[in-house]
Amino acid sequence: MVAPLLEIEDLQVHFETRRGIARAVNQVDLTLYAGERFGLVGESGSGKTTLILALLRMIKKPGFIAGGKALMEGIDLLQLDQEQVRQTRLARVAMIPQGAMNSLNPVLRIGEQLALAMREHGQPPQEGRIAELLQQVGLRTEVSQRYPHELSGGMKQRVCIAQAISLRPRLILADEPTSALDVVVQRQIMQTLRALQEGLGATVLLVGHDMGLMAQFAQRLGIMYGGKLVEVGTVEQIFRSPQHPYTQLLIASIPSFDRKGEFRGIPGVGLSLLNPPGGCLFHPRCPKAMPRCASQEPQLREVAPQQQASCLLYEEARG
Repeated sequence: MVAPLLEIEDLQVHFETRRGIARAVNQVDLTLYAGERFGLVGESGSGKTTLILALLRMIKKPGFIAGGKALMEGIDLLQLDQEQVRQTRLARVAMIPQGAMNSLNPVLRIGEQLALAMREHGQPPQEGRIAELLQQVGLRTEVSQRYPHELSGGMKQRVCIAQAISLRPRLILADEPTSALDVVVQRQIMQTLRALQEGLGATVLLVGHDMGLMAQFAQRLGIMYGGKLVEVGTVEQIFRSPQHPYTQLLIASIPSFDRKGEFRGIPGVGLSLLNPPGGCLFHPRCPKAMPRCASQEPQLREVAPQQQASCLLYEEARG
């Protein structure tokens, strides 16, 4: 049986505003296993990126981590001091950012940036290591002498991947790494990331909106809504037998070449984190809502082998 690599328990991230507290990540429990590819999906504002930033301790004021644990091989990432956090980033937990151009230093050559990251962790690059990293992500070695503005969007993203794997981390957090790229380059980038993940034996937590991309890359999926996990399951379960009404609507909204019909999105508007509804957060938009959904909060529970959902429909069925 595969051992857990990361166990997130009751993670809470809040933001202070003039109108009150916004609960961006609200009591999330999630386990990631060694060597797996896990996708985190949900609407904008559902808390996906905030969750991975919390793992790296990159939440800045007015945000703060209000509670919870993130145990990685027995060490709570949320309790590390600043020096321990600095040593953990890149060496054990690395991040592939969404905006590659904003993440690369515009006045340093690519090779210098890769070498600097390794030196900061007390591991000066051995001869040929920079060239090896670039080759691993599908770039020519001469790219090391170029500046970021001389590279295309796809090349910059590959450089960010090279930097992320430079110290062979156990966990890679990828925050929509292909969102600004065309579909052909997206596929190439994800194929590269998958090959590197398998070669390193690392765990990848991929955040995104693109369900098609997730279907090709991830092994398990988590669906977030309003800062909460509402469903977790294998890719096959999520696409073939989604259990939560929100997941069902997400799947139904995916365009298909195989069938014609009226395009249908999810009804209503996203909830307010400052003034969320009582009971189930999704009930104002849910076509299957029952009267008690407005007052009773559902819990994430197993509804099928390896599949969990947070919906009162299943509590109703059991009762």
